[in-house]
Amino acid sequence: MVHIPFFAMAFEAPLKTEEIPIRDPFIYADQENEIYYLYAQSGNRRDSGFLGVEAYASKDLLHWSQPQPVLKLPEKAGVKWVWAPEMHAHLGQYYLFVTLTLHEELPVDKPVQSNRWPPMFIRGTHVYHAASPTGPFRPFRESSHTPPDWMALDGTLYVEDEVPYMVFCHEWVQTVDGTMDFVRLKGDLSAPVRRPQLLFKASDAPGVAFSPDRGNVTDGCFLYRSPKSERLFMIWSTFIPGKGYSVLLTHSESGEIRGPWVDQRTIYTDNGGHGMIFETFEGDLLLSLHQPNSGGRERLHLFEVTDDGETLSVGKEYSP
Repeated sequence: MVHIPFFAMAFEAPLKTEEIPIRDPFIYADQENEIYYLYAQSGNRRDSGFLGVEAYASKDLLHWSQPQPVLKLPEKAGVKWVWAPEMHAHLGQYYLFVTLTLHEELPVDKPVQSNRWPPMFIRGTHVYHAASPTGPFRPFRESSHTPPDWMALDGTLYVEDEVPYMVFCHEWVQTVDGTMDFVRLKGDLSAPVRRPQLLFKASDAPGVAFSPDRGNVTDGCFLYRSPKSERLFMIWSTFIPGKGYSVLLTHSESGEIRGPWVDQRTIYTDNGGHGMIFETFEGDLLLSLHQPNSGGRERLHLFEVTDDGETLSVGKEYSP
């Protein structure tokens, strides 16, 4: 499908990567126009002036355009926070997966009765659609694609045997031991089909033990199938004792989304995470993540990834 890129006449990219504050970075490599799009919640910039999602464009992953809005949420939507935007191409259309937290709280008791336990705001991943990776993106419906009575986040698209699924995190604030779940979607991604199914728990990560009064995090999932072996991998993030915020790798023993998901191990432990994997126009496989994980200093970092068919390994920071 032909679409209009950000710059029809000239490509201006005055921003360097280190100048862009960003959490949960997601990069879409537009092969048609050889443009990389970096999606970010507008709240990363204090002066954005709107609530929603914006995108930066680049030719080289070093220099970026000024951001342009791709999704503007109306004030009446009651949205408190926007998290983890992802943009996926599917069957000639483009889909924006976005986690929205509302001002309203779930009408249920906290799992841990403590003043230190976080508020249980209504939170879920919503799906928007457009004819272009630059939007404008429009909603399928008012409600989230994740269950409305769940605190859910970080939904990502995965397609298996032409069937689309959303893989997402069931928030530790509600479950104590956060989980990774998946739900089948309609063919046009307009709504979920059936109820979600469990894949694994945060306490399955190495060194993480379950405690009834201390939360374990599941965060930032992304799936990748190796073209060398057809092995299905997932990366995700959590807090590892003694290491902090980290990226983990697991793979499906069955080769299918249903799992079981085995061999959980860390592949990045330098206080960064919420990763995703993409291929450059030159054929390099890269891991994208934000680092550090706090203090308002979060920036995009890219690392070389080696896929030998059996596992994925993270190498040096990418330098085009």
